[in-house]
Amino acid sequence: MNVEQSMCAASDPEAQWAQVNWSQCEQEVRRLQARIVKATKEGRHGRLKALQWLLTHSFHGRALAVKRVTHNKGKNTPGVDGAIWSTPASRYEAIDTLRRRGYQPQPLRRVFIPKSNGKLRPLGIPTMKDRAMQALYLLALLPVAETTGDLNSYGFRPERSTADAIDYCFCVLGRKDSAPWLLEGDIRGCFDNISHTWMLDHISTDKEVLKKWLKAGYMENRTLFPTEAGTPQGGIISPTLANLTLDGLGRLLKETFRPRKIRGKLFNPKVNFVRYADDFIITGCSKELLESEVKPLVERFMFDRGLQLSPEKTCITHIEDGFDFLGQNLRKYGGKLLITPSGKNMHAFLEKVRDAIRSNRAVKQEYLIRLLNPIIRGWAYYHRHIEAGSAFQKVGMVLWHSLWRWAKRRHPNKSATWIVDRYWHRLGRRKWCFALPSGSERSDVVRLVDPTQIAIRRYVKVKSDANPFDPHWRNYFKTRKKMR
Repeated sequence: MNVEQSMCAASDPEAQWAQVNWSQCEQEVRRLQARIVKATKEGRHGRLKALQWLLTHSFHGRALAVKRVTHNKGKNTPGVDGAIWSTPASRYEAIDTLRRRGYQPQPLRRVFIPKSNGKLRPLGIPTMKDRAMQALYLLALLPVAETTGDLNSYGFRPERSTADAIDYCFCVLGRKDSAPWLLEGDIRGCFDNISHTWMLDHISTDKEVLKKWLKAGYMENRTLFPTEAGTPQGGIISPTLANLTLDGLGRLLKETFRPRKIRGKLFNPKVNFVRYADDFIITGCSKELLESEVKPLVERFMFDRGLQLSPEKTCITHIEDGFDFLGQNLRKYGGKLLITPSGKNMHAFLEKVRDAIRSNRAVKQEYLIRLLNPIIRGWAYYHRHIEAGSAFQKVGMVLWHSLWRWAKRRHPNKSATWIVDRYWHRLGRRKWCFALPSGSERSDVVRLVDPTQIAIRRYVKVKSDANPFDPHWRNYFKTRKKMR
């Protein structure tokens, strides 16, 4: 008896959704993903396609795909059809609609979000069904991407983060004999310009379904626009498609710039590659090597995929001049590499905090604390693995001054002593805690997060060849979770 037949006893779709055994679904999908990894390693392409077909046509895979799109942040954001799956009944009924036969994706709904440079970034929002279909086929594609991907690519990958990328930067730049020069690379409009032909020829997934997604077009101001290149930002599968397109550059650099003997002496070009999504750095022993050999090779690699480097953001830098990468600044001072929060990142964070305080001048103290805490905690935990102590102190001072102005504006006729006694309190050994009065009716203490009290600790980078879909690495990732 299969899973679908075993649920016939349930009287309605709502009850059937409640009876789905999610643990069994995850177990069955992981089993198929492990077999996909094995087939990929062995180069058995026919076996790989058969296993992907099994996963994308299984009840377990379809159920997990629906669960993902109905439990994430975009669950209430509709596509061009205006439909969302908000009830258990609609979610269970949606499982059966995820069929390859007769599937035709609808156009994307085009929206724009602001970028840090003031420009607008276009996003394409698929319908709920198209999102679920992408999530389903991603379950079968991600094990392939994790098996064949560049070892030092860290963006949009499970069990990897920006902290891994920064730590690897420290490994390749932190020694005294490390490469002193680096190429900062940025791809112009990466998601919008990837060649459809290249993706259809090289990505190991269902070609017919992939082609339908790529050619679906988008709706803007009630007008349908065709898509001739690129993979839309906003689709669940788009980051993995972009990763698969850019994978291979790390291997190409490693094979091309190996240490070699020149006139009897060993020459090490010190070429190392670190990538996070479409941002990357390449180290080198000299500026000439990066300009005349490395950069042209990267440009040829990108050209084959319909991409090109951004002239404005791509540059060659000396490590003693420093550079920003993923919101952090890396620079050598007297031969020692220091990694600190970048100036742009600090400024954007402080402006966000100040705006939050200014726009909530009349709210209660508890509401303001609960509004600010996730912002402060998220920023501080992001930087807690680097030299961020002085930055945390600066943030603490800016917070104090901003909150003091907030309190003074609320009570212009009160003395400074009264305001301090009203809003700042001693908690344990710490004075000047912005918190609710100790005599409040609440049993739990509501206080503002103090970034200076967040401990700095070294991050342990994930092993480059670790694959979360390979059973051989299962215990390794379990151990890493316990360390967090």
